[in-house]
Amino acid sequence: MIVGGVAAGMSAATRLRRLDETAEITVVERGAEVSIATCGMPYLIGGAIPEREGLLLQTPARLRARFALDVRVRTTALEIDRAAHQLLVEGPGGIERLPYDELVLATGAVPVRPAIPGAERARVLRDLADLDGIVAALDGARDIVVLGGGFVGVEVVENLHARGLRVALVQRAPQLLTGFDPEMVAPLAEAMIAAGVELHLGAEASLIDDDRVVLDHGTVLPADVVIAAIGVRPDARLARAAGLALGPAGGVLVDHEFRTSDPAIRAVGDVAEKADAVLGGTRSIPLGGPANLHGRLVADAIAGLPVHAAPSIGVAIVGAFGITAALAGAGEARLRELGRPHRVIHTHPLHHAGYYPGGEAMSLKLLVDPDDDRILGAQAVGGAGVDRRIDVIATAARGGIPASGLAQLELAYAPQYGSAKDPVNMLGYVADDRRSGERAIQWHELDDAIAAGARLLDVRGADQLAEGLIPGAEWIPVEELRGRMDELRGTPLVVHCRVGQGAHTAVRLLEAHGLDVVNLDGGYVTWRAGQAARALAGELRLVAQNGENR
Repeated sequence: MIVGGVAAGMSAATRLRRLDETAEITVVERGAEVSIATCGMPYLIGGAIPEREGLLLQTPARLRARFALDVRVRTTALEIDRAAHQLLVEGPGGIERLPYDELVLATGAVPVRPAIPGAERARVLRDLADLDGIVAALDGARDIVVLGGGFVGVEVVENLHARGLRVALVQRAPQLLTGFDPEMVAPLAEAMIAAGVELHLGAEASLIDDDRVVLDHGTVLPADVVIAAIGVRPDARLARAAGLALGPAGGVLVDHEFRTSDPAIRAVGDVAEKADAVLGGTRSIPLGGPANLHGRLVADAIAGLPVHAAPSIGVAIVGAFGITAALAGAGEARLRELGRPHRVIHTHPLHHAGYYPGGEAMSLKLLVDPDDDRILGAQAVGGAGVDRRIDVIATAARGGIPASGLAQLELAYAPQYGSAKDPVNMLGYVADDRRSGERAIQWHELDDAIAAGARLLDVRGADQLAEGLIPGAEWIPVEELRGRMDELRGTPLVVHCRVGQGAHTAVRLLEAHGLDVVNLDGGYVTWRAGQAARALAGELRLVAQNGENR
C-alpha cells in the first residue's frame, strides 16, 4: 500500500513493479491526478508551459496497463490500523479497509497559510486543482499580491509579471530566498524592482480583504488575487494520528531503509525528514530530486535489496528575471546562528573565458570547515553557468573532496564554455590559500575592523575606481606598494581589490615585508552586494513603516 501518488509515491510503485511482478501494489491519492509535474505549475501560469496536459506525466489507466498498478484517485487515507495492518480509506465507492504487508507513506507536504483574518481568500499552489483555481481567478484581474519570497513565490511572481499583471511581493524576512545569504541574492531583488515588481521586505500581511491586503505596518496593497507561498510543512497528519515518531521539523523519522518507528510502515518524500549531511540530525528538505530518489530506494528496500540512503546535502536552484540562484548545503547565516566554525570564500568569475565574447558574471560563495577543509555549503548567483558550478561543487561534497581539492578537478574547457582555470577550480585555489594561512575578513566584518584601528587599502588599478569606492579606503595600487612600505607599518591593514585576486597578491607582498594584513574576501564586488542587501532591506522596510498606500 502506498499513500500518495506524486513524486516519491509513484517512483516507489513503478520501481517496485519492475523488481517484483507478483506484488499487489495499490496507490491511493486524494487528488484527481497522479504523477504530476508540480514543479512546472508556476510556468503554466506565465505561459512558458502552454498546455495543462504537459504537467500530467501519467494517468491511472496507463499505470494499470504498463505496471499493473491499482491506482485509486480521489481516495483519502483516513486512518492507519497498525495492529490489524489495515488502511482505512474513503473514495468514490465509500469507506473501506485495505490490508497491507508493507505501507509506504508518501503524503508529501501541505502549504502553510497565514494565520490572519481573511487567510481563506489566499490561494495556494500545491496541486492541479489549486493551479486551475489560480488561472481562473486571474482572468480579468490586474493587481496580484504574492505572500512569500521563497522559491515558489519568486517563480510565481515572475510568471504573473510575464502575464502583464501588476505584482507586489510581501516577504517577512529582510531578503528574498532565506536559505541564501543576503549579499548573494541582492541582485535578484534589484532585478525584480527594475522589472516593476513592488517588493515589500521585512513586512507581513495582517489582513486580507475582498480587494486589498493590509501589511503589519499599515501599507495597503490592492489585490484582485492573493497567492500564499510562505512555505510548506510535512503532511504528517496520518502518521501523527497513528503514533509514529516525528522529528524536529514535524516530518516522520525514518532509518536508512525508510522504516518509521513501526517496522511495517515506511515514509519517503516531503513527509519524511532527511538526514542532514552537513549539520547532522534531520530536517525537512522538500525537493523533487530526493523525493524521486527515495521513492526508488524504498522500493529496493521492500524488495530486499541492500539500501542505505545517504544524508542529504540539499541542492536547489531557481531562476527569475534573468537571475539564476542555486545553493547546496549550509549557508553562512545558519552556521553563524549555530556557532559552527567556518571559513567563507567569495569569487566573482565570468562563466567562460574572458577573451571570448559574451561572458556572463556570476558570484560564487563557498563555506568551508576550517579544521578539516570539508565543504559545508555553496551558493552561486548569476546568469549562464550557475547550474553547472553548483552541481560540480555538490558532487564534490558528496564524494568527500575537500574545498582545496576543487583546484584539482579536471573540468571540460573550451573558451565558449569555461576557462582553463574554471570558476570551481578558482574556488579551490582560494580555499588552499586560506588553508595555508592567508587571513581574510568578510564584508560584514569590515566596519568593526576599521573601528578597531585597521587601515583600509584599495589596491585596484586606476581604471577600476570609477566602479565605486569603499568609504575611508586609501588608494595605493599593488604596483606602488613596494615603495611605500614604511608608511604602512605599525597599523593593521585590510586590503581589497575588485574581487579578491589582486588583494591576494598584495597580502602576500605585505606579509613578506612583515606587515599585519588581511584580505577583504571577495573584494569590492562582495562588499557592494552586501551594502545593497542592507539598503534594500532598510529602504523597503521604511516604505512599509510609513504606512503608505500604493
